[in-house]
This record gives sequence, C-alpha cells and structure tokens, in this order.
Amino acid sequence: MDSADIARSLIDSAGGDAERVRETIERIGAEEAAAFLVAELTGRVETGTLPEGVTEVQLVLDGARPVPYVLSIGRRGAGGRPGELADPEVVLSQDVTEVTRSLFGPPGCQDSATRRVRWRDHDDPKVYFAPPPAFPAVERLLAALDGRGAPGLAELALRHGSDKWGIHEYTPHYEHHFARYRDRPVTVVEIGVGGYDDPEAGGGSLRMWKRYFRRGLVHGVDITDKSSHTEPRVTTSVADQSDLASLAALADRIGPIDIVIDDGSHVSAHVVTAFSTLFPRLRPGGLYVVEDLQTSYWPSFSGSYAEDADTSMGFLKRLVDGLNHAEYPAKAGRPPRPTDHEVGGLHFYHNLAFVEKRANSGHGGISRLREAG
Repeated sequence: MDSADIARSLIDSAGGDAERVRETIERIGAEEAAAFLVAELTGRVETGTLPEGVTEVQLVLDGARPVPYVLSIGRRGAGGRPGELADPEVVLSQDVTEVTRSLFGPPGCQDSATRRVRWRDHDDPKVYFAPPPAFPAVERLLAALDGRGAPGLAELALRHGSDKWGIHEYTPHYEHHFARYRDRPVTVVEIGVGGYDDPEAGGGSLRMWKRYFRRGLVHGVDITDKSSHTEPRVTTSVADQSDLASLAALADRIGPIDIVIDDGSHVSAHVVTAFSTLFPRLRPGGLYVVEDLQTSYWPSFSGSYAEDADTSMGFLKRLVDGLNHAEYPAKAGRPPRPTDHEVGGLHFYHNLAFVEKRANSGHGGISRLREAG
C-alpha cells in the first residue's frame, strides 16, 4: 500500500471500534502501520519551548507483534527510527490500536488506558530535586498523543512558511470557517503549491493544512511537478487549472472533495474554470475558497474594476444573485444557472471569498407581490 492508501485506511478505521482498527493494521502490516503512526506522532510534537539537548525515548507500539521505535525529541524537532535503546532513560508503551484512534479518531477517542511510562531513574532521589530534560520532552510527546496544545493556523502558517498570515491576514477567516472540519476525515485540495517553477520551493500551506486537519488528506495541485513535497497525508499532482479536462481527470482520481482552496494563477478565466469544474465535485456541506481576489481588478491579470466585468469578482457577485434565484420575477428573464440550487452561502473578506455548497431551493416570497408591477 502507498502512503495515501495507508492514511485513508487508518483514518477510516479509527472512526470505528478497536477491533476494526486492529484488522486494518494487520492488513497494512505492523511495521508499515507503525512507521506511518510514528511519523504522524513526531510531526505533531510541539518542541519549540523545550530546553536545549535531545532526549531519546524508547517507544513500543504493542499489538499482535510489538514494534519498537527510538524517538529523538529536542528543541529543533522530533523524529523516529525503528530499533531499541540499550539503556533507555524512559520507555513508553501503548497499544497500537489505541494510538491509532488517539491520533486519527473523532473527538473523544483519545485514551491512555493501555499506556505505560517507565523511568529508569525513578528510584533516584535526585530526580525529585533536579528534573531531567527527559521530563518535558516526554510531556510534549504525551500531549501530542492526547491531542492537547494544538497550535492555531496563524502559528502554523508562520512555522511552515505559508503566506496566509503576514502579508495576507487570511488565517482568522480560515479558522472561523474551518473550525467545524478540523476533526473530520476531510479531503482538502489546494490549487497552487507555491514556489513558481522551482520544484523544491513552496509546500508550506500543504504542511500547514496537514497539521491543522489531523484526520485530513491534503492534495496539492500545480502546473509544475511538486512531488518533492509529497509526504504522509500530503499528495501532489500536476494539473492545469485553466484546462477543464485536466481538472476533471484530477477530481476523478481524488474522489469526493470537502474543501477546495484556489491559490493558483489568480487569472480570472482560470479561477472561473476551476470553480466550474471542481465545485460540482464538492460534497454537500463543503467549502470552496478563492484567494487573492485583488487580481480581479488588475489589468496585468486581465482584471477590471468595471461593475459588470467578466472577472472572478464579477463571477462571484453573480453567485450572490443566485442565492436569491427564487425571488426573481418571471418577466426578469434571468436564465437559471447550475449553481443556483447548490450555493447556500457566500462570505467575502479582503481579497478572500468562501462559497458554501448546500441546498438552496427556497420557494421565494409571495408570488403576486413578486410578479406585480
């Protein structure tokens, strides 16, 4: 199984009982599942406030076949490798099914019923007066396992080098609209990985979304090959957002989508093509986000500030009229649009718009008043 299949299998099973998780791990393979879980866990450890130095922790994922790992935790980050320590300062063991549900299950699944922490020097009086560096390192590790102390989006943007906070002030609006999705097994698609034609550059937002959506699968789409940014729960694909067929083929590969973020070319015609192709692929209740709408007014991006301009902002303004499609009198002659019954809400901020996909089939007001005049 590749990384994306392992991720989806573990996330899906974590929503069920322990037996379902155990069967999934057996199907994946104990070593493969352990490697994925350790990478996820160490990626969530908040290490910035730790003291200097590196603590090595012996982790044992208990199951049908226990899998030992050595975790290295220090101020600059955390990582893991298979193996055992000769004389570990601390040994942490926990049932692998419990770990899986804690990391990827719905809210309330976090549990530590099978967890054991064994300190080598527990009988040494000195540790009561001069706690060793291992104490805060293990506390941060357990906090990650238990879902405590998760950072906000602005902090994650700064940490991963995303421009969604700083020059832009998008993260407060994202948190407002994305909060209800944070603990769901969502599929997120972001158009535009960043870094222009440099295959190594960009990827900050993808890693930010991965950390924010703890049960999510993140797909980055770019016209340039950005496969160097592929990692567990992050997949990159090459597609052209100006080409309907290219986007349709991409959506067919990904399957149903919960969130689309357009941070691509910012050219109005491309924005409209991407929306027209991908919005129908959103699950009901999903969100479609368009960033950097300032380019809709810039001639260098074929933009215009005319009221009836055929731009991305002009397109979005027409969606606002579609919200009230049931109120148009018959003599207005307004033709129905495919989005009329699917766009249930729009929210605009500076250079940023959110479009909600939900049923919009209201009956309209009193017909004799609507048609009068």
